[in-house]
Amino acid sequence: MKITVNGSDAYCYTGGKPFNPALPTVVFIHGVLHDHSVWILQSRYLAHHGFNVLAVDLPGHCRSAGAAPSSVEEAAGFIAALLDALGVQRAALVGHSWGSLIALEAAALLQERVSRLVLVGTAFPMKVSQVLLETSVSDPMKALTMVNVFSRSTLAAPPSALGPGTWVYGASMALGRRVLASNKAVNLFHRGFVACNQYASGEAAIAAITCPVLFVLGAQDQMTQARAAGLLIDTARANGKTVQVATLPVGHHQMTETPEETLFAIRNFLRT
Repeated sequence: MKITVNGSDAYCYTGGKPFNPALPTVVFIHGVLHDHSVWILQSRYLAHHGFNVLAVDLPGHCRSAGAAPSSVEEAAGFIAALLDALGVQRAALVGHSWGSLIALEAAALLQERVSRLVLVGTAFPMKVSQVLLETSVSDPMKALTMVNVFSRSTLAAPPSALGPGTWVYGASMALGRRVLASNKAVNLFHRGFVACNQYASGEAAIAAITCPVLFVLGAQDQMTQARAAGLLIDTARANGKTVQVATLPVGHHQMTETPEETLFAIRNFLRT
């Protein structure tokens, strides 16, 4: 489904169901060099089990036009504008990696309009190594390989992870190449990394949210180590927020390495 947001076409995958604003809505937000497809199992399941699903391509990514966000705050503003454009008064936000920071900032911005917040593979501060920042410009394919190796708990995930014959590492590499090639105007790799690296409002944002929050972390995550979510978790609890934590035995790509466990954690939290 395409909708005009801030004067440009924005694409949202609705899980194979028509958009129905009468149903409880869940917005899925991807990370750097990803698109809506990283949520394919989770979004499709929820769309067929009582939820209205909007898995977005962020502006300037793949099927969405417009300028690619250069900051977490700018991307959060897009999420707010998307809900306004569709007339959605209240929604749950689910974000992965960079998308988790976007979801967090959007939840602080939108306040009671956000019913639930799910942060997958999150950290704050989400600092990116200087090597990756530089390599994402000088040799993007090398940086993409580095990120995918760091992101995986194994390079030989069970073929059943996303269906027989699926090679999750190779699929992720192909997705990264496709997303990078989708925007000739800017380097989406470097721009996304810089946005993560520069985001400084996480502690204030988590204190400001008004909804329950679920952290879905990877025990073997080398990109955003599980312990790096500690400041957000502690701040949320110190400010009286309802907090749940699910730590899975995988790396940074929970949605593909443990798709069912990630789905069930999100589903059960949304139904609470």
